Amino acid sequence: MQTANPILSRIDRDAAQAASSCPGFAYEEGRTAVAAAQAPAPQATAAATSAAVHSAGAADAGYYAGVQIPAPVGQRVTFADVMVKSAIMFGLAVVGAFVGWGLTAAVPGIGTGVVLVATVGTLVLGLVNAFKRQVSPPLTLLYAACSGIFLGAISYWYNELALQSDYEGLVLQAVLATFTTFGVMLLLYGTGIVKVNGRFMKIMIVAMVSYLFIGIASFVAALLGVGGGWGFYGVGTLGLLLCVFGVGLAAFSLMLDFEAIKQGIAMGLPERESWRMSFGLLVTLVWLYLEFLRMFAIIASGRE
Repeated sequence: MQTANPILSRIDRDAAQAASSCPGFAYEEGRTAVAAAQAPAPQATAAATSAAVHSAGAADAGYYAGVQIPAPVGQRVTFADVMVKSAIMFGLAVVGAFVGWGLTAAVPGIGTGVVLVATVGTLVLGLVNAFKRQVSPPLTLLYAACSGIFLGAISYWYNELALQSDYEGLVLQAVLATFTTFGVMLLLYGTGIVKVNGRFMKIMIVAMVSYLFIGIASFVAALLGVGGGWGFYGVGTLGLLLCVFGVGLAAFSLMLDFEAIKQGIAMGLPERESWRMSFGLLVTLVWLYLEFLRMFAIIASGRE
């Protein structure tokens, strides 16, 4: 199982360690699926560990000495678990978005503060959840709420910016584009039209690292006033092309998340890992939505 999503990559590392250290308890179907799907992830460090398995009913079932092992039958994560947790987190994010939009619209000048606080909170909670060994449902829910407030506030700001150029419906277009892209990517993945394999992963890693450097360079350029404060994203055709590139990366990252979820279920991971899977999926969707917002904002600014 391979994914560029730092949250879901933890599932990859745990699964690889389980296969190497606890072969007698490996979930055979999942191990076969992983071996047939792709090579081990580059970042995985499968250090061999000889350890006994926790007794049934232990508080930390599924873990021993930091190694993920298949959970007992009946306690393994299922697709339904991921769907339910995802619905809860997405619903909470939507509620947060309405709150963020309302606060920004109701109190003049509060928008910048809301965006700043929500951005910091989203980043901090995202990092905490990403690097936390044991997933924490309350923290993942708090991330969903905080990211929702952030999205609501920044969506209002983008919408007002677009209205200045007589461009209506920017936020609605971004929302529809995000869900449409999600559906298309799920269809392409489910039908096997696009194969998520080792080659696919290598291409994605190169593309995402390149985009990261472009983003950093654009941020520095924005501080220097390039592109009217937008950096490279505000220089006409180049900015639009970069946004299209970002949308494509975020969209194909969804496929990596689908694969990680599929393999996590096949490996028989504990049910609580459904929170991590849903969290990782939400992170990618937030990224995709922000890319669409920026792309439509550039289109709106070009109408002047």
